[in-house]
Amino acid sequence: MASNVAEFYRNKKILLTGATGFIGVAIVEKILRSCPDVDKIYMLIRSKKGKSIQERLQDITKNSVFSLLLEERSQDVFNKLIPIEGDVGEENLALSASDRQLLIDNVNIVIHSAATLDFQASLKPTVLINLLGTRQIMQLCSQMKSLVAMTHVSSAYVNSFLLETEEILYPAPEDPEKVIELVKNKTESELETLTPGLIKSHPNTYTFTKHLAEHEVNKYAQKFPCAIVRPSMITASWMEPRKGWTISKNGPQGFLMGSSKGVIRRLPVNTKLIYDYIPVDTVVNEILVAAYHVAQKKSGEVSIFHCTTSTYNPFKWDKVADKTNELLHMYPLKSAVWYPHLKFVSSLMLFKISAIFVHFLPAYILDFITRLSGGRPILVRLHTNVWESLKLLEKFIFTEWKFHNKNTLMLHKTMSPTDQQTFNIDVGKLEWEDYFINLAQGVRQYLNNETLKTLPAAKKKDKILLILHIFLQVGIHCAMWKLFSCIFGVSMMKCIFALPISYFVLNIL
Repeated sequence: MASNVAEFYRNKKILLTGATGFIGVAIVEKILRSCPDVDKIYMLIRSKKGKSIQERLQDITKNSVFSLLLEERSQDVFNKLIPIEGDVGEENLALSASDRQLLIDNVNIVIHSAATLDFQASLKPTVLINLLGTRQIMQLCSQMKSLVAMTHVSSAYVNSFLLETEEILYPAPEDPEKVIELVKNKTESELETLTPGLIKSHPNTYTFTKHLAEHEVNKYAQKFPCAIVRPSMITASWMEPRKGWTISKNGPQGFLMGSSKGVIRRLPVNTKLIYDYIPVDTVVNEILVAAYHVAQKKSGEVSIFHCTTSTYNPFKWDKVADKTNELLHMYPLKSAVWYPHLKFVSSLMLFKISAIFVHFLPAYILDFITRLSGGRPILVRLHTNVWESLKLLEKFIFTEWKFHNKNTLMLHKTMSPTDQQTFNIDVGKLEWEDYFINLAQGVRQYLNNETLKTLPAAKKKDKILLILHIFLQVGIHCAMWKLFSCIFGVSMMKCIFALPISYFVLNIL
């Protein structure tokens, strides 16, 4: 059977924002591979670090996400990608008059995934990009002559002030005109003072501005078909284009990246809580299917979809906690700096205490050695950044949300069998243990840049690091015994207090 979704994208011209990001490149790959008759993908890109948009497009085409596509198709497939210079955070999207008219005259589908994801960002940049950027995209959409669908990529956490949410548009937390006016007229220091009162129960400016952005989309739902897709924490791919593919260091892939190096040894997480992780390929599929769906439906109302797992195949770390260290040694790194061993701690206080001993002290030593050898020390800075971000992330680490996804489940049921397979959005069949095995391999290959060819050498090094790790533990035991023998004035053999204390140091801290 032919794919209805692929047929929908036949001869269509798409405008994609956020094309250089994790979701963006995955969207481009999926369209080119599964919707081969698409006409063009206009990609809104800004010049950056001295690189033109053409150079940045060339960098995108070298991304590992396209490896499967290039096995099936030639480099000519990238001729469908048209870079457009612009910036969602600038006035009029920083579009030239000619490019703006080009988009108005030609675009049929808009996918808006550009956003600032920085939880530590102040109010001004998040308003400019997430709120005003979305407003300007919607204004551009309203001028397009042949627009059939618009999909806005939001976040399940836009309503994180509620522990349980539905796929509906919740009341705006503040008047967007007031917020925009403040950003335009107040200084950064004044805005910093005003921010807590503005965002109220929102945990940060990101969720606050993304919430307001949804209302910008809703304003146009009667003029053209609009969809909002709310993914939760986006993780490595489940099936496509390769199992475990990722370029994102957020969430569990970032933890595994650092722990496989041996530099991240403690993880603040409550293994009994539900953590809402969603594979990037599921998110991409739902974004594409949502555009198809609203174009057929033409209801005059915005359609909202939770792309989530918390109420449908929920994940808890206790499902994989016991197997995490097995994975680290099943797929070790040749570039590991110490023997990997990850432990989960149930509070930030315990994490911070343990981090002093197992993160910062080794980091200062290794950075010193790196400096002596002429390298660039990074470990102290890495752990400092983690330390400083913990206060902002605490709510997301130790809060359990439930995002109901009835609309997504219904969307899956309306799809043809072919589309259910080609554009799979049903996470009910996801096996979390198998997924984390693939995730560990993906992190090794795509984030730590080590292929399977290095695995034999990596396993040899892992054994050497284990021996060194055991010697260190024995050394700590002996040092504790020696210390207590000096304190109590007895021989080391008679010092019975040292053993439980040294055990505490090694296994609790």
